[in-house]
Amino acid sequence: MIILLSILEFGCGSLMFSYWMGLMLGKRLEEVRDGNPGAFNLGHAAGFKMGVVGATFDFMKGYFPLVYFLEKGYVTGNAIAIVAIAPILGHAFSPFLKFKGGKALATTFGVWSAITRFKASLTYAVILGILKLGERRYNRGKPSIPEIDAVLDLVGFGILGGLLFLSSVESYLLLLWMLNFAVLLYKRKNDMNIVLKAKMVK
Repeated sequence: MIILLSILEFGCGSLMFSYWMGLMLGKRLEEVRDGNPGAFNLGHAAGFKMGVVGATFDFMKGYFPLVYFLEKGYVTGNAIAIVAIAPILGHAFSPFLKFKGGKALATTFGVWSAITRFKASLTYAVILGILKLGERRYNRGKPSIPEIDAVLDLVGFGILGGLLFLSSVESYLLLLWMLNFAVLLYKRKNDMNIVLKAKMVK
């Protein structure tokens, strides 16, 4: 059952809605900014409203299948982490894009909303809001580059992990966080290198 649910979740996560919406609008997201085929670049290429639509679809594919499986009791215990990471992996390594998917932020929000009834995802959103507000003030209101945003996503998720650990949550949540952090880190390794090189030049 766990293997079947994981395969279904991976398949759902691999549906690249934002990328396909971009194609329908004549936009190739791999040619936009950092080349990420996700909702943020869709918004940059096709407008804010389209970006919101794309993010909503990417969120829902992480949220709805998982919350259904949890409510039906199809998966319990540490197996939850295995099933829950599958849609994030699907988005990050989508076979529809030759296993070169997106950075999986919106899908991460969907998964954590399902698994914690929005508590962890809202906390993460607040953390990101504070970090990005601080970054904008530090740069005196200048638009941030996508690499900085990617690193802040990772820092914010690290802070969330610290809060989870201090809260003594169930083991499957900590396991999911570690797996999720590993995916986010891998998908942002190039962004981190760019930011570090820029800091060294300064």
